[in-house]
Amino acid sequence: MLESILGSLNRERVMIYLVARDDGYAREIARFFKVGLDPIQKQLEKLENGGVVYCKQVGRTRVYAFDPRYPFLQELKTLIEKVLVFYPEEMKEQLLMNRRRPRRSGKPL
Repeated sequence: MLESILGSLNRERVMIYLVARDDGYAREIARFFKVGLDPIQKQLEKLENGGVVYCKQVGRTRVYAFDPRYPFLQELKTLIEKVLVFYPEEMKEQLLMNRRRPRRSGKPL
């Protein structure tokens, strides 16, 4: 829906994912949308260079989230949330269900 404004369908996918789940890493986003890893990584890099998202290392994984210092963050999130309303119901449910496997009991930190 925002492809014409954002310039890329994959950029829209990345932003939808980050709005719905607060953070994510490239492979996770690519698997969710069933697209290649390389285009997602390129969009994340462009968004990071533009100051829209930031990344942090969690082990060997780069986890991305919206940069709270981005001046238009609230407006951008509001726009993306409005787009999310028009997504198919099944996809919305999958996006908003942020369930990740819990740590095995007794596993050292």
